[in-house]
Amino acid sequence: MRPTGSQAPPAHLERVIGPWALGANAVNLTVGAGIFALPAVVAGMLGPAALVAYAVCGVLILLVLGCFAEVGGRVTGSGGAVIYVEEAFGPLAGFLTWVVFALPFSVASDAAIVHVLMDALAGFVPALGSGVARLAGMALLVGVLAAVNVRGVREGTRLSVAVTVAKLLPLLLLIALGVAAMQWRALAWSGWPSARALGATSLVLFFAFMGAESALTPSGEIRDPARTVPRGMLGAALALVLLYTALQATAQGVLGDGLARQTDAPLAATAARLAGDAGRRIVLACTAIAGFGALAADMVGAPRGFLAMAERGLLPAPLARVHPRRRTPWVAIVAFAAFIFAAAATGSFRGLAVLSSISLLLVYLGVCLAALRLRRTRPPAPGTFRLPGGPTVPLLAVATVCWLLAQSTRTEALGMAAVLALATPYYALRRRTRAAPLAPAVAHPPH
Repeated sequence: MRPTGSQAPPAHLERVIGPWALGANAVNLTVGAGIFALPAVVAGMLGPAALVAYAVCGVLILLVLGCFAEVGGRVTGSGGAVIYVEEAFGPLAGFLTWVVFALPFSVASDAAIVHVLMDALAGFVPALGSGVARLAGMALLVGVLAAVNVRGVREGTRLSVAVTVAKLLPLLLLIALGVAAMQWRALAWSGWPSARALGATSLVLFFAFMGAESALTPSGEIRDPARTVPRGMLGAALALVLLYTALQATAQGVLGDGLARQTDAPLAATAARLAGDAGRRIVLACTAIAGFGALAADMVGAPRGFLAMAERGLLPAPLARVHPRRRTPWVAIVAFAAFIFAAAATGSFRGLAVLSSISLLLVYLGVCLAALRLRRTRPPAPGTFRLPGGPTVPLLAVATVCWLLAQSTRTEALGMAAVLALATPYYALRRRTRAAPLAPAVAHPPH
């Protein structure tokens, strides 16, 4: 069968996305709930040297985005990582990529965001911090989002768009206020962190850097891709590293050794030190908005991927059911929401963040390897971006991704291997009923 990615983009699409729009979209897709919780986690792992982990993640995301940009010039149809890997390595590789993207990544990352959101709400309602009330709050949150999306895609999309802007201004204000109050000696560290400690911290921190590649999904609408893509994505990567590093430095400089103890809401604690309870409440509200927006966005997109796979015979048929009046994939939405609640109820933020990082790193590894293979098998479309230095960037990206993956624990590695081991024979059993190519990957919301 001919993969979806081989189809040319529709001729009516207008190329209007320039470097500023592309870069801004990449930043917006990346900055999410994760950065509101991670400063304390990485400070607890590396102390002031946590700033080095931000540089590692910044270099990695820049290398990976370069591979996405180049592959997008060879696979010209709209889509994402699943289509790129399928074009390079065939339908089985594409299906396995979808499984990793849809289950351990999407479910785990959304469950981690649920924890961040509940921690933020606990700043207003302390009972939500633990116990039965927290579980009930999780169930209510996920249930409301599922109900909104079962009601209709228009309502779900409006909800997602309505909460995407309010997260950046408080963060920039926090940095501006923090510069004057920072204790610069709190940023000094006595020695360089070990490779093992740096890798383990970077693996956790990478959760906050995921999502920028989704800005390249509408590749058929990017103006002058050879110039726009490298400028926009390079600018976005640099902006993310600067923003995140500044937030970590601000929190570390203001709270000092106390940052590592603020595991629930470190940026809110920083704001409280700078601007009192009003500042804390503003940042907590911003955290809740970012988390709610991310969950709302994924609740719109991810169930449609389950629907598409069910329609192709690769998932159980009930997941393809559409509400007779609302015309929404209600079974897929309810099932996805149930997965998120189960993961949030049984896992911790850090564990879920690591699982989602490992999962997306595997997807990134597939795209980087696809960039190397497609260089030999498919010429790029005229005027599209090509990485300089031959295979150097994809090889560096592969090496860096593999190094980070090597920081996972034995249990984490065996769990991911089990997912792939089960998915492979499952695909072999169901492939006879498949009548259409794989669905494109769904762009994921910010983390």
